[in-house]
Amino acid sequence: MARLARLSIEGELHLILQRGNNAQPVFQDDADRASYLQTLAAAAPACGLAVHGYALLHNQVHLLATPAAADSLSSCMQTLGRQYVARFNRRHGRTGTLWEGRFRATVIEAERWFLDALVFVDSAAERAGLGAVWPWSSTLHHLGLRRDPVITEHRAFWALGNTPFDREAAFRAQLSRGLSSARVEELSQAQHKGWVLGSPAFLATMAQRTPRPLAPRPRGRPRKTDAAGAAQGSGTD
Repeated sequence: MARLARLSIEGELHLILQRGNNAQPVFQDDADRASYLQTLAAAAPACGLAVHGYALLHNQVHLLATPAAADSLSSCMQTLGRQYVARFNRRHGRTGTLWEGRFRATVIEAERWFLDALVFVDSAAERAGLGAVWPWSSTLHHLGLRRDPVITEHRAFWALGNTPFDREAAFRAQLSRGLSSARVEELSQAQHKGWVLGSPAFLATMAQRTPRPLAPRPRGRPRKTDAAGAAQGSGTD
C-alpha cells in the first residue's frame, strides 16, 4: 500500500510532530534548544510559515502553524533539518540522521479546534512530566510572561479578548482547565495519522482543495446490493 502523502494546505492551521530517530533525544541541553529556536525564528518567516505554538521536548517537537503557501511547511522543516542537525552533529561529535523519517502533520479547523490544539501543544511538556510551565515552549508567551519572537499570534487567540491582558487571562483559564483524555487522544491520533480534524462542512471544503483522502475509509467490505431482490421488487403485477 502506497504511503499517504503528507497534507499541507495554504492558509489553514496545521498540527505538526517531529520525533527523534528511534525515540532518541534531539536536544541534549538548553543550548541545543536555543539553537533550534534560533533556526526556527529565522526559517519560519523566510519560508512563509506562521508559528502559533511550539513545545521542545527531549525527543520530539510539537508545532502549531499556518503555511502561507502549499510548500511553506515542508520548506521550513527541510531548512530546520539541514541547519539544526548540522550544528547538533558538530557540537556533539556525531554523524547521520537525527529525526525519525519525515515529520507528521495534519490540518485542523481553526474556528473549532485552535484553542484545544494550542493547549495540546503548550501542555505537551506537562504530559511528558517536565512541569506545568516548560520554558522551552510557547506557554510563557501566551501567559504574558515573555514576548517570544518565534510566535505569530493566530486570529483565534486574538478573539479571546480585546487587550493582551484579557487574552492572556482567558488562555490561562483554558490551560488550567486542560483537555480531557479523549480530546488529547483525538488530537494525537490526527497528528500521527494525518487525517483532517474538523466539521463535515470543513472536510467538504478541504476536499475541493486537494485530491488527497482527508479521513479514513469505513472499515469492512462495501455493502453488497441485492440485484435479484432489487429487480424482483421493481417488477409490475
